[in-house]
Amino acid sequence: MNPMMEHVDVVIVGGGMVGLLCANALKDSGLHVVVIERSEGQVFESLSMDCRVSAIVLANQRILEHLGAWQYLQNDAQPMHSMKIWDNQQAGGIRFDAEEIAEDALAYLVENSRLIAALQRNLLHSDSIQYLCPATIEHIEWLSDSVHITLDDGHQLSTPLIVGADGARSWLREHAEIGVYARDYEQQGIVANVRPLIPHHGVAFQRFTDAGPLAMLPMKNGLCSIVWSQFNEEAEQLMALDDIGFKEALNMSFGPVLGRIEEVGKRAAFPLKAQLAMHVVRPRLALIGDAAHSIHPLAGLGVNLGLRDAMVLAQEIVDANKYGEDWGELSVLNRYMKLRMPDVFTVMGSMEGFHRLFTNQMPGLPFVRGLGMKAVGNSGVFKHLLMKNYTGLHLPVPKQIV
Repeated sequence: MNPMMEHVDVVIVGGGMVGLLCANALKDSGLHVVVIERSEGQVFESLSMDCRVSAIVLANQRILEHLGAWQYLQNDAQPMHSMKIWDNQQAGGIRFDAEEIAEDALAYLVENSRLIAALQRNLLHSDSIQYLCPATIEHIEWLSDSVHITLDDGHQLSTPLIVGADGARSWLREHAEIGVYARDYEQQGIVANVRPLIPHHGVAFQRFTDAGPLAMLPMKNGLCSIVWSQFNEEAEQLMALDDIGFKEALNMSFGPVLGRIEEVGKRAAFPLKAQLAMHVVRPRLALIGDAAHSIHPLAGLGVNLGLRDAMVLAQEIVDANKYGEDWGELSVLNRYMKLRMPDVFTVMGSMEGFHRLFTNQMPGLPFVRGLGMKAVGNSGVFKHLLMKNYTGLHLPVPKQIV
């Protein structure tokens, strides 16, 4: 081996929420971990808060708490006590309340930039985690027993495992020549922070329109974060409106549930696509988060899937180290894949099914959907199970690495 090459135990490509959570999960394992991030993310502010927001479900909030990162985030997180969903202009709907499962919250709304900052801060006192940013990989050599990496500054690393956590357009996945199964919804998701007239009281609202969901998520300081799905042409028209025009369009579409929307911040839009990597693992390579799978933001579960990926992979790495196994071998990585795929397939399938169901305007179907939501709302045990699954409390994911 090149004497100038540094041997490390794990290299994580991508310093976003999922990659940093994986590093946090490994920080007390005794393993030497390097996180490589191309650049610090730019914060897109809307009404003085990050426009990019995540709903961290209860089980993942407990993971952050056990890992020590939640202490840096809890004052900035807005509990989501309940969720109300209704179909277009149809009467009724369904409401999920945390107290129905004897919990204080179903999820917590956090700004992505603050979650990243909390995860970074939690690593500051760890001698075993290196965070390299800005840093770019110039060359990768795949060997049978290791991966050799050369960075743009000439730094060379050797590792038994490289982890791809670099997002839906993963450079590492493409470099490894792994294709994706893709579904383009031909839509955009419009995001912004807004201020409603009536306080949200920690309730999330989601109305299904002909184009898809319009979500109004509770945030700190009396604000709400919107995620508005629209077909491409309509989305471009909405993005071209001034603040007054956009506010009027939003009020017309969302309705008077929170009174009128009084103020809207800067808006951003992103294409709505779902994709699944054709190979989630390869010898010496594991993909997590959006690099492995991305879904429609219909229920805000995408980042939660990725955080669960990170925890399960970290546990498999630690277990392999404990029993003298090579955690870069496919036999070990397949254990991670088999543990995660049922959750991933279930969520991806559910989001696709919901999207098709609620955007289909076949005569009579809205009435049937209304009956279905009413039945679920009155189902007791089934509704309880749905909430447990949404919050991740029933899933076999470690809350801390042992």
